[in-house]
Amino acid sequence: MQNSSILSVKDLNQMVKELLCDAIGQIWLMGEISNFSRPSSGHWYFSLKDDSAQVRCAMFRNSNFRAGFSPQNGQQVLVRATVTLYEARGEYQLVIDKIQPAGVGLLQQKFEQLKQKLSDEGLFDPIYKQPLPENIRTVGIITSSTGAALHDICQILKRRDPSLDLIIYPTQVQGSEAAGQIAKMIHIANIRQECDVLIVGRGGGSLEDLWSFNEEVVARAIYSSQLPIVSAVGHEIDFTIADFVADMRAATPSAAAELVSRDSLEQVKRLQVQEQHLSMAMDYYLMQCREKLNKWRHQLQTQHPQAKLEKQLNQLLSCRHSLYDNIQQYLLKLSNRHNSLDRRLLRVSPQNNMTYLGQVVWQKQQQLINLIKQKLTESQHQFVLQTSQLNSVSPLATLERGYSVTTSQNNSVVRGFEQVTVGDFIITRLKKGKLVSQITEIKK
Repeated sequence: MQNSSILSVKDLNQMVKELLCDAIGQIWLMGEISNFSRPSSGHWYFSLKDDSAQVRCAMFRNSNFRAGFSPQNGQQVLVRATVTLYEARGEYQLVIDKIQPAGVGLLQQKFEQLKQKLSDEGLFDPIYKQPLPENIRTVGIITSSTGAALHDICQILKRRDPSLDLIIYPTQVQGSEAAGQIAKMIHIANIRQECDVLIVGRGGGSLEDLWSFNEEVVARAIYSSQLPIVSAVGHEIDFTIADFVADMRAATPSAAAELVSRDSLEQVKRLQVQEQHLSMAMDYYLMQCREKLNKWRHQLQTQHPQAKLEKQLNQLLSCRHSLYDNIQQYLLKLSNRHNSLDRRLLRVSPQNNMTYLGQVVWQKQQQLINLIKQKLTESQHQFVLQTSQLNSVSPLATLERGYSVTTSQNNSVVRGFEQVTVGDFIITRLKKGKLVSQITEIKK
């Protein structure tokens, strides 16, 4: 056996997991909950079982917070899940992303609760119902593009009133996403304002099949619609929340088509009457127009403005020629004057003078710089000379040679004995430091 054909347990589990996901994928499953647990992580773990089998299930926190209820052991539920494999233990399991209680009784209970809630809010009040327009030209249809309801509506409208324009807003009418799509299409139709009335509905089915029309989001979208809405859901015995909120309920989609259309024979008769009235009005209008035309023709023949128009045309041509000559002469005069001024400007242009003055300024500037440098050199030489002379007569130089300078208490230099008396203090300045002495004896 070659090493390339040997699998690890991990590789085997990964292969089985991929096979399960590819072969089965996502499914709907109904069963009874058992061994339900809810750890601190927020995930749900339980088993779904029937009379003869069970399967492990996991519903993670990012999915179970949308469940809307807390599952209990023994409860029958309907789940949407993906078949997969828990690789750590090699056990296949279901990963659930949607869960709901099973049974028509629960749906009926939700229906009654929502109906009471919306009724208390006034969404069913007749004062909010809009009447259908008198002259409907365009009908919008919100339903499945592949359903029989759309086919029935189109057939009846085509038979009764072929002049009507139809706009189809395709949507799902069954499933978890249908309600949101229906509400979205109602909103889009109101934004576009391209039809006069909306038919919202589908064919018959069970309560679960019709449940999209019992959702609150659909009810509030119908209530907020500015366009009149005819609800046509299911058969005559079927009632949905949409029927109570809509401006008008039709027992079936076919009945809705009859409500929004007029019989073609009645329309033909009404058009024939209108045609007669329009013909009479047009004949009278044409007669008045002919009378006015004859009157204007007579006035034109009597006055005949052709000669006057030709004379005015000749005058216009003459004036235009004169105006053209005057403009040419004036432009020539302006051109000559401009050339003369341009030559004068060149003669008195300050550019040459500015160039000469610029050279003079530059020369003066160089002279000034040279004078300043010369002055600085002389000042430096004089400073050195005076410094040397000052040092030669400075008392500090005397101290440097070993001599001392004696001053009295008033800081005057003592040059003879007559400047001091016995008992005075004198200060002797040496090269380094000072000596303070008191005179005890004076020898002349």
